[in-house]
Amino acid sequence: MGLATFKGGVHPYEGKELSEHKPVQILMPKGDLVYPMSQHIGAPAIPLVKKGDKVLAGQKIGEASGFISANVICSVSGTVKAVEPRRVANGAMVNSIVVENDGEYTAVEGLGADRDPAKLSKQEIRDIVKEAGIVGLGGAGFPTHVKLAPKDESKIEYILVNGAECEPYLTSDYRLMMEEPEKLVGGLKVILQLFDNAKGVIGIENNKPEAIKKLQELVKDESRIEVCPLQTKYPQGGERSLIYAVTGRKVNSSMLPADAGCIVDNVDTVISVYNAVCKTTPLMRRVVTVTGDAIANPQNFQVKIGTNMQELIEAAGGFKTEPEKLIAGGPMMGMALFGTDIPVTKTNSALLCMSKDEVAANAETPCIRCGKCVSVCPSHIVPVKMMKAALKGDCKAFEKVGGMECMECGSCTFICPAKRPLTQAFKEMRKTVAANRRKKA
Repeated sequence: MGLATFKGGVHPYEGKELSEHKPVQILMPKGDLVYPMSQHIGAPAIPLVKKGDKVLAGQKIGEASGFISANVICSVSGTVKAVEPRRVANGAMVNSIVVENDGEYTAVEGLGADRDPAKLSKQEIRDIVKEAGIVGLGGAGFPTHVKLAPKDESKIEYILVNGAECEPYLTSDYRLMMEEPEKLVGGLKVILQLFDNAKGVIGIENNKPEAIKKLQELVKDESRIEVCPLQTKYPQGGERSLIYAVTGRKVNSSMLPADAGCIVDNVDTVISVYNAVCKTTPLMRRVVTVTGDAIANPQNFQVKIGTNMQELIEAAGGFKTEPEKLIAGGPMMGMALFGTDIPVTKTNSALLCMSKDEVAANAETPCIRCGKCVSVCPSHIVPVKMMKAALKGDCKAFEKVGGMECMECGSCTFICPAKRPLTQAFKEMRKTVAANRRKKA
């Protein structure tokens, strides 16, 4: 029987050997911590503290301002220095709470206490996840409590744990599967409590055989949980790709995974659910891979959310060569950084430091209509036609050729021999179309 996979995709250089065998190190912050009020999809959180206030580790300092929003939790104890706009990874200035760390890490009462999930109702579990400020830690940042409350929970048949980690260079999820597999399974069992008709499937690419073996052994006696080895291919970890690979079900842009009977959560998200429900610990930390050929000692760090990115670089030995490009995330879907004076947020899974900017080094040439972009597109649309519409700024034509089905995975740009910035153009067009739809609504 072949490995589970999808049609399309690419095989970029993996780069995982730089950090995959580096156990997670706990890195304590040195300077001030910055907590942006928007670390998630949806409305920004509302600050609950002001300059001069004393705060504790585990204290809610930002409150979700709508249904699609998420709380922000302080990861240290100290004093609020400011509530002001600060720059984040995508270059935007976001209203943020700046906390001067007192180094004592005094916590709110009850933080870390053991709790038996079997004694909790479904609503209590959902409320705990909401209060903990948990969002999708794979990068999307969708509030997890919303995902765990579909319209009809009886129709959910699969809880899929995304352990593919298909993005090149990233190894944080792999290290978590190797070092905290019990928490991963424990978190999945908590989620399964919410859905009586569902089974849990942990999908792992076959370039991680040790993780597959470890988790298969751990769940061998769990009747509702199984491990599904996946073919190593990018973007195997894309939500739609994973759903199709494991279940054979298709999801388009007008659907949610729940419409196909599925809920998909990242490895670290599921572990965070375990921490919140079973260990009374909200989302205050993030595991980040610091890697690339420009960094002296690639590592995986567990850091407090709000820690300055520059501190991660220093902890990894600094730069061995001056990088031409810094990326928050991986090379396929990450964001190029303006600088390193930005905080680690919930959605930052990696800091990639590259000695060469390969995109800038390759000049764009005219399309030769080779069709490679079509053959690798996991959404089975035609990037050539989409680019034609994008160059004209023709939103109607872009929609007509299926542009809104684009996953923005970057496979077409990666494979293009003409080095055309396809994905960047599609991102802008999708934003424009979405904005036009909101105006009409």
